[in-house]
Amino acid sequence: MKLKRVFFDGSIYGLVTYFTIRLLLDTVTRMKFWERSWQLNTMEIGVCVIAGWLFVVGQDYLFRYFDTHWAHEFTRKRILKELGVVTVFMLLMQNVLILPIPIFTDDGLQWFDFADVNVIPLLYGYIYYGLKRSNAFLQAYVDNRLKLEKVMNDQLQAELKFLKAQLHPHFLFNALNTIYFQMDEDVSAAKKSVELFSSLIRYQLYDQQQTVPVRQELDYLESFISLQQLRASEKLSLQVSFDPALQEQVIYPLLFFPLVENAFKYVGGEYRLKIKAFLNDSGIVFEAANDIPPVITRTGGIGLENLQRRLELLYPGKHRLEIAQLDSEFKVRLELL
Repeated sequence: MKLKRVFFDGSIYGLVTYFTIRLLLDTVTRMKFWERSWQLNTMEIGVCVIAGWLFVVGQDYLFRYFDTHWAHEFTRKRILKELGVVTVFMLLMQNVLILPIPIFTDDGLQWFDFADVNVIPLLYGYIYYGLKRSNAFLQAYVDNRLKLEKVMNDQLQAELKFLKAQLHPHFLFNALNTIYFQMDEDVSAAKKSVELFSSLIRYQLYDQQQTVPVRQELDYLESFISLQQLRASEKLSLQVSFDPALQEQVIYPLLFFPLVENAFKYVGGEYRLKIKAFLNDSGIVFEAANDIPPVITRTGGIGLENLQRRLELLYPGKHRLEIAQLDSEFKVRLELL
């Protein structure tokens, strides 16, 4: 198959080169090459075709050399280097093989013979180079893009894992704090807290699929809310509302958790806390609002900072996170579009 390609490409290159040179020369000299002896024309055509074969074989060798020794480069400098080497190769080929033809034929070597023999084959050589290398450069570009995307994806996955790893100690600290205070006051409540705590850890350890049904995530939040209620002040006024329509819609896990955790952590003032999730025309909406003492200034925390970064990675351009602090209330609204 390779020999066939060399024969075909080389023959086309040699014939096109020959007839173009002949056309230009005959236009200048007013010669009619078909009136010359067929032996002379056959000899000239044969030399040009053989030169075409050698040209194709040489070009293929150079292409393999470039791809082997300059594979780490994919720059304008590499292309210029290739063109420089190819130009020198073509000039040597055409001056050694084709230029002698007019010396022994017609009226000898003239200035226009020298010009045509050097310009025409060089022009077609550049066309051949462009056709053959464009595919190689395109493939190299695609491969580089794929490698770059893979590296970026690996970096994003590593960052997501790091953010989740940060989330777990934050949650563990607050949950263990809850159980610690219960141990002195109500052992049965502490045991119940340990059971809830175990179910929460189990979800984080074993149920971390890429995405989960939103109902599963809400069940997890209900367990966490129950755990927090065990240590909450009796003054706490809690309202939880989860839309029954939220069932099989898939989301990434632990997106709502920081909102609920922060609401319990910072609730104060009148101790009113509202948690709400529902479905609207745009997508899934989650809201959390908690009273705070007027003197407290909140701008968020590690949980909300991690959540914002995870949303940027997992829902680029497909989420809205609104955080607002009033005189005595802190509100967060998250929309997954």
